[in-house]
Amino acid sequence: MKKILFLTGTRADFGKIKSLIQILEKDQDFVPYIAVTGMHLQQEYGYTLIEIERCGFENIHTFSNHTHETTMDLTLAKTIEGLSAYVKECQPDLIIVHGDRVETLAGAIVGSLNNILVAHIEGGEISGTVDELIRHSVSKLCHIHFVSNEQAAKRLIQMGELSSSIFTIGSPDVDIMFSENLPDLETAKTYYDIKYDDFAIAMFHPVTTEAKYMMEYAANFTQALLNDNHSYVVIYPNNDLGSKAILDSYQQLKDNPRFRIFPSLRFEYFLTLLKNAQFIIGNSSAGIREAPYYGIPIINIGTRQQNRAVHSEIINVDYSVEAINNALKTIDSHTVNPEEEDFGAGNSAELFLSSLKNQDIWQLNHQKQFRDIDAP
Repeated sequence: MKKILFLTGTRADFGKIKSLIQILEKDQDFVPYIAVTGMHLQQEYGYTLIEIERCGFENIHTFSNHTHETTMDLTLAKTIEGLSAYVKECQPDLIIVHGDRVETLAGAIVGSLNNILVAHIEGGEISGTVDELIRHSVSKLCHIHFVSNEQAAKRLIQMGELSSSIFTIGSPDVDIMFSENLPDLETAKTYYDIKYDDFAIAMFHPVTTEAKYMMEYAANFTQALLNDNHSYVVIYPNNDLGSKAILDSYQQLKDNPRFRIFPSLRFEYFLTLLKNAQFIIGNSSAGIREAPYYGIPIINIGTRQQNRAVHSEIINVDYSVEAINNALKTIDSHTVNPEEEDFGAGNSAELFLSSLKNQDIWQLNHQKQFRDIDAP
């Protein structure tokens, strides 16, 4: 049996890999391991290790990478240190990382420098800010690429990756989005004591390359929500540099009955609430990935999703109070047609398992090769 080690540092990336872990747990050829760090272990963000443990996975290992300085380079260093120690203990055959977080980069570094195959989920995508630099760096350190669509695959080939190392499986969270196991709306609302008949979802994350402006951006976002008359389910930002400014600004919302504020939501419950929301506002990838699949209107603010928010029906605005409030005045009449298979058809886990069962994947050269586009 081959040991497959998954690395997760946030509620978001766990939602992307959950179905992949579950399908491996049912297969006799593989043993999944999970290295848990980052936001999962921080009480301020809901201590979401609990959500991973509730899944009943057998091999869960935790290590803290939190630094009071909250700078990405120190977080990277601590993640490398903690993961390296665990890798030497469990001796995985493959390390799986997702997306564009510093934890992702740490996983790719630890694997590649220890001569262990590393697979990257959702490489080849564009986003802007420092996240895109991390995503492409991870791709160059990884040996295997599980991508969401053909456009991402083409970008990896442009980057010199071998076509034989690229597997198009879609976005794994789509598996869960259309799962029969999602709770119904009343169950989700009761669980989180949400009493609104109608509500929107607000998720605003720091932009690390614009950290010095985050206090202003957060104040504008909060003021725009206060100026509005919708009810909101507000979810804490991730823990990147600048998150404190957002959390401080949210203090203005805490005693207002139009707002229910949560450090985190269980992924399936979040999906149910999103599916039934009036709209989503902020700069979360949920507005770019999940919301279009459900046909939910989106107000995307600022530059965090600059090159990803390309759907014509997404309302893109700058960080000013005026621009955000103008968008909110029109959002109730804004309609969105559900997207069709931009990021897969909900069978990512099956395609992932099929790829791992193909013996060719295990024969890929640990020594990375660069393939020129015009090479035969």
